[in-house]
Amino acid sequence: MEGKRAVSRRGFVGGLATAVGYLTLRPPADLLAHGIPGPLFQQGTDAYDALAKLAFNENPYGPSESAMRAMTRAFKYANRYGYPDGDIADEIARHHGVPRENIMLGAGSGEILSVVGLAFLQGGRKVVGVEPTYSQVYSHASGIKADVIRLPLLDDFRQDMPATIAAVKRHHRDVGFVYLCNPNNPTGRIIPAREIKQLLDAIPEDVVVLVDEAYHHYVQDPTYATSVPHVLEGRNVIVARTFSKIYGMAAMRLGYAVAPRELIQRMRPWSTGSINALVRWGGVAALADTESEARVRRTTIDLRERTVADLKAMGYSTIPSETNFFMLHLRRPVQPVIQEFRTRGVAVGRPFPPLTEHLRVSVGTAEEMRRFMTAFREIMATPATATRGG
Repeated sequence: MEGKRAVSRRGFVGGLATAVGYLTLRPPADLLAHGIPGPLFQQGTDAYDALAKLAFNENPYGPSESAMRAMTRAFKYANRYGYPDGDIADEIARHHGVPRENIMLGAGSGEILSVVGLAFLQGGRKVVGVEPTYSQVYSHASGIKADVIRLPLLDDFRQDMPATIAAVKRHHRDVGFVYLCNPNNPTGRIIPAREIKQLLDAIPEDVVVLVDEAYHHYVQDPTYATSVPHVLEGRNVIVARTFSKIYGMAAMRLGYAVAPRELIQRMRPWSTGSINALVRWGGVAALADTESEARVRRTTIDLRERTVADLKAMGYSTIPSETNFFMLHLRRPVQPVIQEFRTRGVAVGRPFPPLTEHLRVSVGTAEEMRRFMTAFREIMATPATATRGG
């Protein structure tokens, strides 16, 4: 994989825990609220390490060598306030070609999504989006007594943009923002650039549109484009990005928003700003390491396509994906199958109603995908009634 390490991953993680303690800013109860099952965190390190971890759309290779070195050097700031942070916000702004005032950092893009809810859903305003999608936005809305207008996907699992536009216009005065996960989690499908523009041109100008681009780096479809240019146009668009996926920093918690200055100012009072020293420096290094980024992208897409082809040869279909995961149609209820995978040491995605016969599978290492296919053949050779325990 990558060259000789200046510090081992195991040594780094151990030192990280000793030096700065719990960095995620989220207790286990909050992890459960975001669909992360307790057993992965309660069985001990040996059991966790032994799992094929295909449940949470992570980068299985971890941070790049350059990011690891940068974070290791940043240990010297662990006991300091007001430390140098590598100018991470300026580097992100430079990366996107926007002014610094258009950037707000967050503890993962999850914090950005929560901040948007707090800033724009006060007074019982509504968020408009599809189902299924990344549900943290909806869970947070419910927690602050806001409402959600959920729209079904089309038969091919794409977003129904005319229906979205109609819903926003119908509820205009009550809409806090529109949520678009692009590519969508859990389906892996994109919203083409022309449909984003179609939405922005059709809805009232004062409606905020939040575009979650967590999986942006994996997209190959030429009809897709980031929505950052709409920010430069002065549209009421917020783009959320994360270092949790292609950069391999899910447990480190670093994300950010790109948005017009006025929207950033409305959001900032709700932001904690609690991002640790190590990941700030790691983020700067990760942005600069385009070679590692390209390698992870290439390896992930290759493994996804090979696995999907193997499943197709067995007679199973998948939703076309532009991400580091795919949705597999099992033709049987998904929950018992998830449990069967767990008994074989493979963690796969949770249920995503109303797609109750689809299984979300993250793309892991080549060895993890081999274990997945071995378990899949065993499980699907058993009649569905037996799998359900009936």
